[in-house]
Amino acid sequence: MEEKIKKELKSLLKKCDARLEELEAEYPERKGFMEWLSFSGISRRGFLKWSAIMSATMMLPPVFEQRVARAAEIASRIPVIWLHFAECTGCTESLLRSNNPGVAEIILQYLSLDYHDTVMAPSGESAEKSLKDTMAKYKGKYICICEGSIPTKMDGKFLRVGSKAVTGLEKAKEVTKDAAAVISIGHCASYGGPQASYPNPTGSKSINDALGINSVIIPGCPYNSASLVGTILYFILFGKIPTTKGGRPLFAYGKRIHDTCPRRAHFDAGEFVREWGDEGAKKGFCLYKVGCKGPLTYNNCNIQGWNDDIASPIKAGHGCIGCSEPAFWDRMAPLEKPIEARILPGVESTADHVGWTLIGISAVGMGVHAFYSYFKGKKKGYNKECCSEHEKEE
Repeated sequence: MEEKIKKELKSLLKKCDARLEELEAEYPERKGFMEWLSFSGISRRGFLKWSAIMSATMMLPPVFEQRVARAAEIASRIPVIWLHFAECTGCTESLLRSNNPGVAEIILQYLSLDYHDTVMAPSGESAEKSLKDTMAKYKGKYICICEGSIPTKMDGKFLRVGSKAVTGLEKAKEVTKDAAAVISIGHCASYGGPQASYPNPTGSKSINDALGINSVIIPGCPYNSASLVGTILYFILFGKIPTTKGGRPLFAYGKRIHDTCPRRAHFDAGEFVREWGDEGAKKGFCLYKVGCKGPLTYNNCNIQGWNDDIASPIKAGHGCIGCSEPAFWDRMAPLEKPIEARILPGVESTADHVGWTLIGISAVGMGVHAFYSYFKGKKKGYNKECCSEHEKEE
């Protein structure tokens, strides 16, 4: 078995190296990436450390650390078309407003964004020309990143984009059909967002539902840049999207917020914040009773975090609102109240009494142990009173 694993790893490394060499030969080197890292206060050593962390995040063995660093430098050369549909541009804003950005943010800022409505200099016909030229020159090779949901009622006429005023639905179909990979970011592109919530008069749908495709989705409101960068790097390394579950990369969405929560011990002990500002809040107790949706939400917020990877909603004192789940807008509300297990699966059904249940189980366990110890003692010919004398004799 061990020899088989080594053989498979060796084959994978060979394919990975061949792909990286092919990409480096195909796309000319862009000067300035390492200089920009240095300007942002990130040393070469810090970059390699980040590469090691990212390798572990993507569930790759340490032998891939140098390859991930190499892929990160190549990422700035891969042509990217970034499309906006029905959304608030919050996902783009969360990237642009980064203070002291980390490596992940810098990679995204340094991507070869051949088309991006928000940050590109050209407009009107010039912008459309950039789009057409990129699609023609890199047909089947560019990455398409989609932000926002797509209105589909009235043949998509609720959303018109570009100088030709085509519908968002038409533009999405045209651009995604020749993309090497399609990545949908944010809750809107992944699940439809607030515009797809009841009663949804525009018929807004996620990218996958509107187009009938299987793009990898990076949900969240906003999404975490590390999850997007990890997906892009994986694609550069292996030429395919990472392993997914429900369309989401397993490396980023494999665990619940509840599973990695810094307040989890308080949940298990039955210690909850009952209302904002109470003693439980001051002591950092579990936020489930004031609406935290962590037990229902799959994401890596507690692991990756924001603001130089040190912050997340729960660490900041607010419960998870479930923004990376399909049920976010229609079924996660009201945000200040918990959703019990009888409504949605995923919450431990004894949340009200978890602490007492565990105490009860412990008490039973201690009782059984004491009962067993007593009869064991009887069998050996001594009881509680004479135990010390027997121990002395032994």
